[in-house]
Amino acid sequence: MTPTDEAFLDASVLACALAVALWLRPWRLLRGGALLTPLLATLVVLPWVWALPQLHTMPLQLQFSGACMVLLMLGWPLAVPTLLLVAVEAGVLGGAPSLESMAAQALWQGVLPATLALGLGALLRRFTGEHLFVYVLGRAFLGTAVCAFATGALAQWSGQLLPGVDEGLSMVARWLMAWGDAFMTGMLAAIFVAFKPQWLATWSDQLYLRKPPT
Repeated sequence: MTPTDEAFLDASVLACALAVALWLRPWRLLRGGALLTPLLATLVVLPWVWALPQLHTMPLQLQFSGACMVLLMLGWPLAVPTLLLVAVEAGVLGGAPSLESMAAQALWQGVLPATLALGLGALLRRFTGEHLFVYVLGRAFLGTAVCAFATGALAQWSGQLLPGVDEGLSMVARWLMAWGDAFMTGMLAAIFVAFKPQWLATWSDQLYLRKPPT
């Protein structure tokens, strides 16, 4: 597959995901303003994290994703357009705002791991039910590790190789980065469940803590 074909495929997948997300009317999730803080925090902090490999010369060009945490906070319909904006911001901050690079980053670091996390979360709820332990450890921690590494493996299989690193070492690096992503997501999810549950669109006290609605 040529670079032009890859760029067209990335853009096509992103367009389909964005169309579905907009069809689900993600702006409804912002009613009440509870998710406005995590939305703005994502748009301010995450672009700098994504742009780090371009801002600093590093021997191993690893990039932190954070997409699974964004999914837990915003929900999939709102996470998709948000992650697209993050990719645009990261491209501008990194000094390489080409449409091809921004589309690839939006897909492989943002939309794809978030979508995998959505599917895995649905499977966990289907087979284990709604439990606090499953949400924090299963979905936020282990689920992030699985989705982040699966995305990295798919990226490598499709030809998205880490520059200057052989294939075997690239997989080891992606595996380690997936666990770093998982630790961050699991820690933040546990903190938000305890102190700021309104910042998690995928969390419900009524479902996971069996609290009666107020």
